[in-house]
Amino acid sequence: MYLNFYNLNKEPFQITPDPSFLFLSPGHKGALASIIYGVEKKKGFILILGAVGVGKTTILRAYLEKVDREKLTTIYLFNSNISYANLLKYLLREVGLVPESDEVPDMVHQFHQALMKEYEKGKTILLLIDEAQNMPVDTLENLRMLSNLETDSEKLIQVIFSAQTEFEKTLNLEELQQLKQRIAVKAVINPLTHEEGLSYIQHRLKTAANDDGAIFTPAALRELVRSAKGIPRVINVLCDNSLITAFGYGKRPVDVRVVREITGNFGIRGQSYLPWVVGVLAMFAVALGGVGIKHRHLLSTPKATAVALPQAKRTVQVKPASQVVKPGQPLPAAGTAYAQRVVTKGDTLAKLIVDVYGHVNPKMIKMVKKANYMENEDLIIEGTRIVFPDLSKQ
Repeated sequence: MYLNFYNLNKEPFQITPDPSFLFLSPGHKGALASIIYGVEKKKGFILILGAVGVGKTTILRAYLEKVDREKLTTIYLFNSNISYANLLKYLLREVGLVPESDEVPDMVHQFHQALMKEYEKGKTILLLIDEAQNMPVDTLENLRMLSNLETDSEKLIQVIFSAQTEFEKTLNLEELQQLKQRIAVKAVINPLTHEEGLSYIQHRLKTAANDDGAIFTPAALRELVRSAKGIPRVINVLCDNSLITAFGYGKRPVDVRVVREITGNFGIRGQSYLPWVVGVLAMFAVALGGVGIKHRHLLSTPKATAVALPQAKRTVQVKPASQVVKPGQPLPAAGTAYAQRVVTKGDTLAKLIVDVYGHVNPKMIKMVKKANYMENEDLIIEGTRIVFPDLSKQ
C-alpha cells in the first residue's frame, strides 16, 4: 500500500516471524546460542522464556532455517493444549507411523523404536513446543518420560519449550519437579532496551528499503520505542500503522505527531507533562514570593502567573474570514476566525489539516469541507486557497 511512497521493496513491520528480518539483540543471541548448544550436545530439555511479543518464535524459525535436515528431523507442535495420548499419536504421525494401539505404554514403545531407527541413521529428533505455557500439567508430567528414551550416552529426542514467563510458575508445581530438574539449558529473552529498540527499527527499515532516505524523524523513533516498552511485536504494530497513517496524510518522513495519534488510537498513554508543569509552577511561585509583599497581588492575576506549557500542536496565525474567502462567496458566521493555506503540488486535505491543527479526524475534515463549500475532499486544485475554521469556536 505504501511501499512506493516510502521507496520500500517490502513491508518492514509485518507481525509474522520472518527470519529475513532477524534482529539479534544480546538476549536473542543468547537464546539462539542456547538452542544450538542444547541440540548439538543432545542435552534433552531446553527452555526459552520471554514475554509476549519479544521474538521467541522468530528465534525458533531462524534456527530451523539453518539446521542440517540430513541430521535433524524437526517436529513443530503449534497447539500445545493437548493430552499426552494425543501428543504421542501426533509424534508417531510426524515420523511417518500409524499408531498400532491407543494405549499410552504401547505408543511410547512404538515411538521408542522409531527413535532408535533414526539414531542408527545418524539423525536426531527435535520436538519444538511453542506456547508451552498452554500445555496441560498432566501432559507435562508425562512428557518427562520421553527423556528416559536414551542410549547409554545421549538422549534420543531433544525437546525445546518456548513459553511465556508464567511457565516458570507452572514448573514450580510439586508434580512437575522432576520435569523441571531435567531442563538442562535455559535462556530468557528480555524486552529491548531503548538503544536496542532504535537499532531494531533501523535494521528492519534498512532490510526493506531501496535507499537511505529518512522514513521516521528522530523524535518519532524515540516515541515509538518508548511507547512499545521494548516489545518487538508492539514496535511492529505501531510502526506499520504510523506508516499507513502518514501515507494517507502524504507525509514523509513520519513525524512524532503521527506516532502519538497512533499510540492514542491503541490506548497507549503519551508522556505526561504533569510533573514538569507542577515543578515549573512551584518555582514560579517561590520566585514571586521573594519579590516582596507589594507584588503579592500578582499571584492572583492570571496574566502574571501564565506558564508556557509544551504544545503538541502547531501554533497557527489566524486571519479574518473576509481576507481569504473568494469574492462572491457568502461569508461564514460572524466572529468566526480562520487560518489559510494555499494548495501546492502533492497536498491532500488531510495533510493540510494536520499542518494546521497538528492532527486529523473525520469530524475536522467535515468542518473544513463545510467552511470551504467543498463537496469532494479528493478534489483540491493547486493554487487555490483553503480556509480553516477556529475549532475553539465550533
